Amino acid sequence: MRTTISPLDSSGSRFSPLVVLELASDTKEEAIAWLLSRIRDKQQNGGAELLVEQLGPGAGAQEKENPNMFLVGATQQRLLSGAEEVGLFKEFNDGSMRGFTCANKHNFTDFKGDGDSFLSMAECQYIIKHELDTLRAKDETHVPGHTQAKLYPGKSIIRRLQSKGILVQIFPLHEQEELKRLSFSWYKKVKLSFQPLDNIRHYYGEGLALYFGFLEYFTFALVPMALIGVPYYVFDWEDYDKYVVFAVFNLVWCTVILELWKRCSASLAYQWGTLSRKKAFEEPRPGFHGVLGFNPVTGREEPLYPNAKRQLRIYLVSLPFVLLCLYLSLYVMMIYFQMEGWALSIHDEDPTFWTGILLFIPSIIYAVVIEIMNLIYRYAAEFLTEWENHRLESSYQNHLVLKVLVFNFFNCFASLFYIAFVMQDMVLLRQSLATLLITSQILNQFMEAFLPYWLQRRRNKKLIRKVQKRQTLGDKELPLAEQVRLEADMSTYLGTFDDYLELFLLFGYVSLFSCVYPLAAVLVVLNNITEVYSDAFKLCRVFKRPFSDPAANIGVWQLAFEAMSVIAVVTNCALIGMSPQVKAYFPESETQLILWTVAIEHGLLAFKFILTVVIPDVPKHIQIKLARLEFESLEALKKKVKT
Repeated sequence: MRTTISPLDSSGSRFSPLVVLELASDTKEEAIAWLLSRIRDKQQNGGAELLVEQLGPGAGAQEKENPNMFLVGATQQRLLSGAEEVGLFKEFNDGSMRGFTCANKHNFTDFKGDGDSFLSMAECQYIIKHELDTLRAKDETHVPGHTQAKLYPGKSIIRRLQSKGILVQIFPLHEQEELKRLSFSWYKKVKLSFQPLDNIRHYYGEGLALYFGFLEYFTFALVPMALIGVPYYVFDWEDYDKYVVFAVFNLVWCTVILELWKRCSASLAYQWGTLSRKKAFEEPRPGFHGVLGFNPVTGREEPLYPNAKRQLRIYLVSLPFVLLCLYLSLYVMMIYFQMEGWALSIHDEDPTFWTGILLFIPSIIYAVVIEIMNLIYRYAAEFLTEWENHRLESSYQNHLVLKVLVFNFFNCFASLFYIAFVMQDMVLLRQSLATLLITSQILNQFMEAFLPYWLQRRRNKKLIRKVQKRQTLGDKELPLAEQVRLEADMSTYLGTFDDYLELFLLFGYVSLFSCVYPLAAVLVVLNNITEVYSDAFKLCRVFKRPFSDPAANIGVWQLAFEAMSVIAVVTNCALIGMSPQVKAYFPESETQLILWTVAIEHGLLAFKFILTVVIPDVPKHIQIKLARLEFESLEALKKKVKT
């Protein structure tokens, strides 16, 4: 379709390779032949009806390399029928977004001629991945040549091969010309403009485009707070108590921006055709195991694992482990305060320039330790969540997100809460917030951009040198075999989990305590601008191309950000209640001050929840279009029943 160098299929015609399958080097010949025949077989015979050919030898053929790499593609007609199967939504002639059907293909806006350019490469690769995932065993008892890889009717073949290590990896190929154009409009040209979200969605899919859309939205939403924060910081630098106005602004800001994002997200999802798209039926995860049984929903045999046993693992092992980690985090925090006291005592004895610098050292060390603890805990959380043996990927992700969010929130913010509400030291709070924020941003930029790029360059140098020896001066692109092997050696992109987690923590720093350090919003804006470029660079240059994820929203992260905004209301109300200006109104009764603070906080929370009801999540014009589409579908169904 879009790749300039194409292999031949079995009939001798050329096809465009879209997806790469890499099998283990010791895979038996009979297993390879069986898998290829199942991929090529007609759909009515239980096959995927796709085109697949083995990748030829590359520049490093004289050295040891895995010969079991296969290129997968499909005919245009197969891709169009696949688009109908997965429920792809495209723009109809009347401007609405409708589920694609081959019968009505000429009524869709972008369908021209044979429909060669109707589907994006990302959509084609998603369709092929879907077809491979739904390839099911028939009457085979095991993978030929691999008796340990048991099969039973209805079992997903690809997932079984993955869980048994026979299938090493499956990834979509980059399209070099399109990638160059995207790179130039996205990160190679430094300019003040919006990101090319439609181009990102076209190349990488809706899930990643929504992440970058949220990153852009969050950055712009921070601009008013940053503009207020700069003069506030400059003129009130020595007066740590005048933060009431900024705290009130914080309260309104963190509520409104999340409600408006829902509308923005819905508009993007409708425009991209994922808002009303039905969610595909989830298959068991590749790592899920259990006793073979009968699934009453699908009518197929598959592993079954008692939910009670899983709950016991969660509550008797995972929960105590998380609590233990929280205790260790608290212990490390108390060591940090001891270090802080030691540095302060040295400075008080002999205040010099160097002892002034020493005051920041405990916070810097603590910030680095926090990042290390977060990293170690992340691996432990992944191991535990895997051990809990969740059947569905969505359930696995939800439990992992919950574990990681709880620990990261406690680990990053516990010391700030302690300083603010136990020690009530606003000078130390400002210093700690600034140090934690700046140090974590520097570490994240290093870990996310520079380190992967450096490792990737080291890994690629050897292959690139070999390729250059064999290329003529006139060759401008890598041969297909070299491009595939180069991409196969790239790191795998693990999704947007870490990126959303970083934004979540930054949102926490800004919404919880930025009233005592107004420059926090400015620092986060600068971080987000560099984040756009570093994330774009990583996707285009460091990682394999990920498969498209047809997401309609940012998922569980929306709930996480909303929970943080509720905590922010409570925190900012408490900070306002502690301020000298407010305390002056209640000189005799501290109880009355607390009651008023709690009453206002409850009132603001009530206002926040009223806002969520008053501001609709989906804009009115999109609601009307969706309702009209539903009405037309019902009318068409009635006519079909009558005939």
